[in-house]
Amino acid sequence: MERFLKRKIPSVSEKDNCDGGNSRRVDASNTRCTVAHPSLRISQNEVNLDELPYDPADRRKISDYIGQKLQDEIRRKYLLRGLAFRGHDESRESKNKGNFQELVHLLAEQNDKIKKVVLRNAPANNQMVASEIQKDIVNCFAEIIVKSIIEEIDGDVFCLLVDESADVSGKEQMAVVLRYVDKFGLIKERLIGVVHVKETSASCLKSNIDKLFGKYGLSIKQIRGQGYDGASNMRGELNGLRALIVRENSSAYYIYCFAHQLQLVIVAVVKKNDDASDFFEMISLLLTVAGASCKRKDMI
Repeated sequence: MERFLKRKIPSVSEKDNCDGGNSRRVDASNTRCTVAHPSLRISQNEVNLDELPYDPADRRKISDYIGQKLQDEIRRKYLLRGLAFRGHDESRESKNKGNFQELVHLLAEQNDKIKKVVLRNAPANNQMVASEIQKDIVNCFAEIIVKSIIEEIDGDVFCLLVDESADVSGKEQMAVVLRYVDKFGLIKERLIGVVHVKETSASCLKSNIDKLFGKYGLSIKQIRGQGYDGASNMRGELNGLRALIVRENSSAYYIYCFAHQLQLVIVAVVKKNDDASDFFEMISLLLTVAGASCKRKDMI
């Protein structure tokens, strides 16, 4: 946790050792100054790709690494870590512009034809790197992936899994997953959408599922199973989401989510053990106290 919450800052003496007082970064392992300088550049033998820092503030500039091949390997390693698509700072001076722009730079450096038509070589009003453009590209990728899932189902039956998935901004969302058997007999679970819902009533959830199914050409009649948690709006036998779907398709059998049942069992067992109960209660209090203050987070 320390590598995500705590930034190491060079001391005054360390700053004085850097050339000219220019902007500098600190290495996560030994807090030495890492201003781009020929004597501080890193060769292939000095790099361990498995120990590259996760925090962008602790990373060396790509140009600090010697050789185009090594620089490309560093870029690929960061790209494969599942980092955010966009960068926090995408300005030209930024040392970490995010996966999208870094990948565009990588392709431009390796292909002269691409280099002639992207970034600074492209018209100022047609560089295709704006945040809106990046969102459009992500949405296009998502649509292509979902369509490939629908093609794999190929009009066959499937099981519907639905759960609440609120984001960090507090927006209520519904995650929709399809569980099916492909043509090779393998069981697969695939997320096809995260839908914003105004409320979590059964009728609202059913309405949004109908819209999502209509968008991708799916039908309620294809459902052969339903898997939800034990909330009344989901498993209610009269007015729950389960009941609303069964009214349209009697073959859509409901199965109480086993993961949720296991969670309830663990909670019940822990409450019976005083030591375990006290431990988790203390952890909950610590998270609440630390999470409410930025200063306390820095102290962790």
